[in-house]
Amino acid sequence: MKEEIIGAQQASLRAKSLSEVSPPASAGTSVVGAAVAAAAVGARLGRLRWSICALLFFATTINYIDRQVLGILSKDLQGALHWSEIDYGNIVAAFNAAYALGLLVVGRLIDRFGTRIGYAAALIIWSVAAMGHALARSAFGFGVARAALGIGESGNFRAAIKTTAEWFPKKERAFATGIFNAGSNVGAIVAPLTVPWIAINWGWQWAFILTGAIGLLWLAFWIPLYAKPEAHPRLSKAELAHIQADPPDQTGARVPWVQLILHRETSAFAIGKYMTDPIWWFYLYWIPNFLRQNHGLDLSTIGLPLIVIYVIADVGSIGGGWLSSTLIKRGWSINGARKTAMLICALAVTPIIFASNVKSLSVAVCLVRLAAAAHQGWSANIFTMASDMFPRRAVGSVVGIGGMAGAFNGATMAVIVGYILEVTHSNYRIPFFIAGSAYLVALLIIHLLVPRIEPVGYVDAVAAKPFSVGTIVGFGFMGSIFGSFAGWCTGLLSRVSGSGLLKYMAFGAVIGVLIGIISGMIITGSGSKART
Repeated sequence: MKEEIIGAQQASLRAKSLSEVSPPASAGTSVVGAAVAAAAVGARLGRLRWSICALLFFATTINYIDRQVLGILSKDLQGALHWSEIDYGNIVAAFNAAYALGLLVVGRLIDRFGTRIGYAAALIIWSVAAMGHALARSAFGFGVARAALGIGESGNFRAAIKTTAEWFPKKERAFATGIFNAGSNVGAIVAPLTVPWIAINWGWQWAFILTGAIGLLWLAFWIPLYAKPEAHPRLSKAELAHIQADPPDQTGARVPWVQLILHRETSAFAIGKYMTDPIWWFYLYWIPNFLRQNHGLDLSTIGLPLIVIYVIADVGSIGGGWLSSTLIKRGWSINGARKTAMLICALAVTPIIFASNVKSLSVAVCLVRLAAAAHQGWSANIFTMASDMFPRRAVGSVVGIGGMAGAFNGATMAVIVGYILEVTHSNYRIPFFIAGSAYLVALLIIHLLVPRIEPVGYVDAVAAKPFSVGTIVGFGFMGSIFGSFAGWCTGLLSRVSGSGLLKYMAFGAVIGVLIGIISGMIITGSGSKART
C-alpha cells in the first residue's frame, strides 16, 4: 500500500515532511517528467540506476493492479458464486491478515537472500496467487488465494526500498522512491480501465489470469538485469562511484521491538494507524460495490468514478505534506503543525458519513474522493510524525509495527463490515459513520498519549515501569491485535460466521490484552531488577 512507501522514506530521511522529500506523484505524470530531467542531467554518469528504478515502478504498478481486481469484480463474483456479504468480508480479511503476517517476516528474508532473489520470489508468489483466483469456486477458495496474494504482496515495498538504498545515493533516494511509488497511482488507474473490459469480453477468470501473468513477464527483465551495483557488469565506474558517494551510516544497532513498544510514542503512532488504515482498505474493496448498488453503475461504467477518486487522493497526499511543512516554515512548532494538519484532514473526512444518503452519483463520488484525499493527507503527516519522534535507526521498526497493526485491523474491519452489510441488507450507513469518525478519535488518542511531539531521547533504554502507561497501553494494545487475530482463526476453524465470529474475535482480543499486559509487566519488572 502507498502509505508504506511514505513511511519508508521517513526511515531514510528523518525529520523532513513528505512534501520536502517526495515529489508529486499524481497519476505519475509530474514524477516521470522530473525523472526524464534528472536522467538528462546525469547522462554523463550513466543511467543504469534509473533503469532499475523503472523496474521498481512497473513492479509497484503490477502490485496495485493485482490488489484491485477483486474489489472491481466483487459484485459480479458475489452474484455468480453466491457469496454472502459475510463471506466477502472474510475473503478481504484473509488478504489483510496474511499481509500483516508477511510484514513481520518478509523484511528479514529479503535481507537474508538479497533483493534479486527476494523480490523475484515475492513477485512469483503474488502473481501465481493472483492467477490462482481463476481456479477458485467458493468463498474458501478465494480466501486461500487472497491470503497467498497478501503474503507475496507484502514483499513489494520492502524489496523496492532496499533496492533503492542499494542503487541510489541518499540525495537521490527520496526522488527515486517517489518515482516507483507513482506505480501505485498508475495501477489504481489502469485496473479500472482494463479489468472491466477483460471481464466483460472474456470472463472474470481471465481478468485474474491476465493481470497476474504480467508479473511473470516482469521477471523476464528483472532476473537478467538486476545485480548489486558493485557486481553489475554493465555499470560504469563513474556511476558506481556516484552511487557509493555517501559515507557509511553509523547509526547504531537496531532497536528491538520490545523496547519500542514500551514507549507511548510507539503506541500513539500504531493506534493511529490501527484506526485509520482500515478505512483505506474499506474504500478499496467496498466503494465499487457501493457505487454499483446505490447509483446504478455496472461493470462497464464503474471505471471513471474510481479513477477520479484515486487521482484526487494523490492530491491529498501532496497537500497534507505541504500544509504541515508550510506551517513549520512560518514558525509553527512541529507539534502544532503536524496536529493541525491532521485535524484538518480528520475534519475533511467527516462528510463521508452522509455518503449513503445522497441520491446524486456526482455528490457521492465527491464525498468519497474528499475522504480519500484527506486520508492520504493524514497518512503523510502521521508517518512524518513517527520520524519526528524517533531516530532514523528506529523509524523503520516503528513504521513496521504501525503497518502491521493497521493491516490486522483491516482484517477486523472487513469482518465487521461484511456482517453489518449482511444484517442490514447492504445499508452502508454504519460503515460510513465509522469511516467518518475514526480519524478524530485517533487524533484524540494520539494527543492524549503524546501531548507534545518531540524526539524520544531514551529509545535504547527500557525506561518504563511495570505499571506505567507505556507498559499497559503498549503491550495491552499489541496483545489485543494478536488476540483478535487468533480469535478470527479459531472461529474460522470452528466454522462459525457472522455474530459468532465477531464474538470469537472480541473474546480473543480481551484475552490478548490480559496476556499482553502481564507479559509487559514481567518484562519491565525483570528489566528494573537487572538495572538495580
